[in-house]
Amino acid sequence: MSSPVAGAELSLAESCWHALVLGVVQGLTEFLPISSTAHLKVVPVLLGWGDPGVAYTAVIQLGSIVAVIAYFRADITTVLNAMGSAWHRDSWADPQARLGVAIALGTLPILLGGLAIKTLLPDYDHSVLRSLTSIAIVSIVMALLLALAELVGDRRRQLDSVRPVDGLLVGLAQALALVPGVSRSGSTLTASLLDGWQRAAAARFSFLLGIPAITLAGLVEMKSALGSPTNGGVIPTLVGVATAALVSWLAIAWLLRFLRNHSAWVFVAYRLLFGLVLLIGFRHLDAIAP
Repeated sequence: MSSPVAGAELSLAESCWHALVLGVVQGLTEFLPISSTAHLKVVPVLLGWGDPGVAYTAVIQLGSIVAVIAYFRADITTVLNAMGSAWHRDSWADPQARLGVAIALGTLPILLGGLAIKTLLPDYDHSVLRSLTSIAIVSIVMALLLALAELVGDRRRQLDSVRPVDGLLVGLAQALALVPGVSRSGSTLTASLLDGWQRAAAARFSFLLGIPAITLAGLVEMKSALGSPTNGGVIPTLVGVATAALVSWLAIAWLLRFLRNHSAWVFVAYRLLFGLVLLIGFRHLDAIAP
């Protein structure tokens, strides 16, 4: 049985162990503003396992989607019902209906960006954008932008004041996460804070906005990931997805509680340190990463 990340011949137990570790990494980093794609590239490379690739990364993210849908199932039901009622009444005054429209509009940029990458960059797995040097630089830049958002955001707005244009603006920021190191949750949190949202409301919208985009990305890549000779097969992949789901649930609950009473400066510090350590100490691994 192959390794889910490096393509070396491993036992089923070893492949499941690799998938378990990647599931924990995915669950911890998908919803914290520190970039799951960056950590899913960096951690296995540092462990000598190699880069798991775009397809495997997208599929293991489905575990995080299971978690966020389960966690916000009541919110999702409310938004869908409100949108249905608004459609029949031809009135979109309900804040929950407007939230649904904002999520729909906010999903468009990342879908178009992902389609462009699939079409124009078929060898994106080996793109310079996925190098450790690029990830390090992007992480530092995004840390500085999050710091700026903490400094200038007035943090007055709640989700009930969301407008379609807010969804589009935050969605444009989400599309930046197609570049490893940006962080989908980090870019959307940053954009929301700059737009004047309270931290917990910004995080909640980030979670809801990510549902369509991450789900579609995972489904699109599932066939190639499960069929690849280097992903370890169905069982290790399921181990990774299940682990990601459990850890993601815990990460969502923790972050929402944390942002009610704390700033995002701890994530600014972490991202700066993460980027600097990669840039100074580990960028040479780009030359040997499979």
